[in-house]
Amino acid sequence: MRGARVAAFVLCCGTAVPSAAQPQESPHAAIERVYTPLDLGRCRHTRGRAEEDYGSWRCAGHAGIAVLVRAGDQRTYVSFGVNAAKEPAARQTLAAFNSAGTTIEWRIARDSGDPARPFAAILRWNTTRTDDGGNPVRGQVLVVTRLGPGGVCHVGYVDGRANPNANELAQRIADERARSFHCAKDKPVVLGAKGPGFSGPYGE
Repeated sequence: MRGARVAAFVLCCGTAVPSAAQPQESPHAAIERVYTPLDLGRCRHTRGRAEEDYGSWRCAGHAGIAVLVRAGDQRTYVSFGVNAAKEPAARQTLAAFNSAGTTIEWRIARDSGDPARPFAAILRWNTTRTDDGGNPVRGQVLVVTRLGPGGVCHVGYVDGRANPNANELAQRIADERARSFHCAKDKPVVLGAKGPGFSGPYGE
């Protein structure tokens, strides 16, 4: 049963995966975006030790940035970087049952003489909530994560189904807030409308 549960979790209703990373034009002249697939089947998996611990996956992201995905009790935790397991994002998830999507958007600033490095990542998570009648309500939430140095943590959330411009709203959060966001004291924001499938962070 546990193996079937893990398989179902990994394959849950993700978005289409591009065949390769594709730089594209950005509405902000100094900011670019790159997409990379998040395919847990191609990542190094470490088994969990408890019944509801599905283990962790270490994946390769853009520009050599490690992506750490941990899952248990029908929820996902996604963190980034050399110290991904110790970053705040490794302990952040959504309140609803959820699973990670299959494409990461990396936001990259090229407005300085330093080597261009992503400063934020946007990932669409799949959610499942229960309505008043006990029926499952499925949704999607775009999670914007600040990248290091200086901390890796959630910066904001956008309902991916209630907002036709959800991607643009998530990009706005990333571009305007991620670089100045302080993981220890700042609170993530929610932009746009919230539908029945939306879920905010766990514990709120």
